[in-house]
Amino acid sequence: MNGNLYHNRTAQWIIYIVIFALLALVPFVFDNPFTLNQYARYIIFSLTAVSVSLVWGYGGILSLGQGIAFGMGAYGMGATMQMQFQDPESDPIPSFMLTNELETLPTVWEPFWSTPIGLTLALGIPTLFFLFFGYMMFQARVAGVFVAIMTLAMLAAWYSVVYDMQPFTAGFNGISPPLPFEIFETSVDPYSSLAYWICVAALIILTLSTKFILHTKFGLIVQAMRDDPERARFLGYNVAYYQTVLFTMSGFIAAIAGILWVMITQYVSPTSMEIMLSISMVIWAAVGGRTSLLGAIIGAFLINLGQSYAGDEFRATWLIILGVVFIAVVLFLPKGLTGLFEIIIGKLSGSNNGARQSG
Repeated sequence: MNGNLYHNRTAQWIIYIVIFALLALVPFVFDNPFTLNQYARYIIFSLTAVSVSLVWGYGGILSLGQGIAFGMGAYGMGATMQMQFQDPESDPIPSFMLTNELETLPTVWEPFWSTPIGLTLALGIPTLFFLFFGYMMFQARVAGVFVAIMTLAMLAAWYSVVYDMQPFTAGFNGISPPLPFEIFETSVDPYSSLAYWICVAALIILTLSTKFILHTKFGLIVQAMRDDPERARFLGYNVAYYQTVLFTMSGFIAAIAGILWVMITQYVSPTSMEIMLSISMVIWAAVGGRTSLLGAIIGAFLINLGQSYAGDEFRATWLIILGVVFIAVVLFLPKGLTGLFEIIIGKLSGSNNGARQSG
């Protein structure tokens, strides 16, 4: 029996609820529109860290390609918001297409006249891509560092595609929808409390749903495969199936983060698929604690908060600081900040041994 309160499921759920309640109350404390928008960005980055924690921390699959789903979702949302601004009769073609000498709206853009269809594509295409890409990798028993290499290579390929297809994606300049996102006849001002609460609601629903799933038999099997995939195969489990499902779930979460990102920035460009962004997602999860969803959220929030306030002062040196922090965590805190909390709470509760249940 483990006496460490850190591993008590009831205590874990209480901590999650308290943290999320505090996040939901932020607009009542900070009424500055810029601050709300900034915190909404941290929330979205935290959501990408949750996707990394799910696939890497719980599944043992180091994916460096979460930016693929994030970017696909972002471009889908960008196209949807752009077409909300265009007029089918008088102004059917975005200005960047006219600049690139397109005379008619490309066929791939036609579905985005409909907001529901546009959102479905923004979420569905990256999820299906992760499903098929994951299926091909895991059926071939690609594992370890080779998964990281393949996802990184695929990310680089998609970056080149969106960068080079300027007539369709606006290239390096990116897509800048002139008006805020509109849904149910409501305009979502990116600097409003509504936009912030939408981001928080997405984080709460996806994180708690993921945590619930990981506490089922599915989650136990996934963690068993992470620790010893060959033994799991010997016991009769289809490891490739579980890995594919987990990989697809992580892509789904990252795609939602990409959609929300464009909603609060009104901008999408190839930077959404930059390698550095995907690597940063891994760093956020590692610093906070990749085997804890809440730890990944805290890591993403703290690092981006630090970058906002210290990045301008240290500028390029910030990347060096971030690298040093990551190395220090890997060497001295392999479980991240949550590992440190586990040790402290274990000492306070008089026990730090026994079965381990991730947060």
